[in-house]
Amino acid sequence: MTDSPPDSALADAAPVPGLLPLAGYTVAVTAARRREELGALLERRGARVLYAPAIRIVPLPDDTDLVAATREVLAAPVDLVVATTGVGFRGWLAAAEAWDLPLRDHLRPARVLARGPKARGAIRGEGLVDAWSPASESSAEVLTHLLSGAEGPLPGRRIAVQLHGDPLPELVSGLQAAGAEVLQVPVYRWVPPEDTGPLRRLVTVIAARGVDAVTFTSAPAVVSLLQMATAAGVRAAVLAAFSDAVLPVCVGPVTAEPLESAGVPTLQPARARLGALAREVVARLPERDPVLGPGAHTLQVRGHAAVLDGRLVELAPGPMAVLRTLARRPGVVVSRAELLGELSGGGDAHAVEMAVTRLRAALGAPVVETVVKRGYRLAV
Repeated sequence: MTDSPPDSALADAAPVPGLLPLAGYTVAVTAARRREELGALLERRGARVLYAPAIRIVPLPDDTDLVAATREVLAAPVDLVVATTGVGFRGWLAAAEAWDLPLRDHLRPARVLARGPKARGAIRGEGLVDAWSPASESSAEVLTHLLSGAEGPLPGRRIAVQLHGDPLPELVSGLQAAGAEVLQVPVYRWVPPEDTGPLRRLVTVIAARGVDAVTFTSAPAVVSLLQMATAAGVRAAVLAAFSDAVLPVCVGPVTAEPLESAGVPTLQPARARLGALAREVVARLPERDPVLGPGAHTLQVRGHAAVLDGRLVELAPGPMAVLRTLARRPGVVVSRAELLGELSGGGDAHAVEMAVTRLRAALGAPVVETVVKRGYRLAV
């Protein structure tokens, strides 16, 4: 027996006219900022959206750590500045202005490096000049650039590094090892959400494979989710789900790094933008689930629904579990005992019969066949 359908059982997987591409799927949004915007992009494409903020941002004017770091930067001339995020760099200058600290003028003589296009836009928008930006938008390439001597020798030079919520230990330690004086500027800090209930529920749902994809827009959100999974005792189950059932979709390589370091492959759009992130989900979820055929009917099994002959049929958990099990091996007889093991409520053979009956009634087509004394098979 094989868990994959034979090639002859696969129909054309082209989009179904009139059916939203994410209909039948559930996608989790962990973002703190712009979560409504990302959620709306997904909902307009048919997804059920589960909101579970993994982090929150400490407001800039209220952060005493930022005041202290800014005063340290102002204590002497700065040779180099590394801006890692656009919103963070703009927020830093705005906060300094609110505190009557002459930060913008102090940074004018320095060479300002931008980690990516958003940081570069913020630098220019604040009337400063960006000296260089890496193609990869990564802190690792910034470090390689500086260690290469492209900006001059590093020993004794003062370098201000605007942090983006994480301490960036590799960048900071690498510059310090090269002899530079590194001024770490915690422009904003990521902290756990005030209400951790949604995040705790999300890690449990991921472990149970009850969601189809999880979107991440920052590395701290990934770290926070994994920490919550550890606290809830489901870290191993969450990592396993990300590896074989739940798609982890990250806005870019920096965001993906905590998962990649844990051995979990991630999906990333070509450009680190919310719209591109939503389009990546739209492209990847439906292509993951084959359209079964040929024959009298075509069938695609999605997260919490089936697409039968182009018609979306939402199913209760029991019938959905039966259909998903049958669809793993279309045409192959699956025993009642195996189907019973897939039903979350357990029970006996009668529970399987009831789930099959409800499944047939919902589908309204003779797709599920009974094989006497052996079990059931999917007739596609």
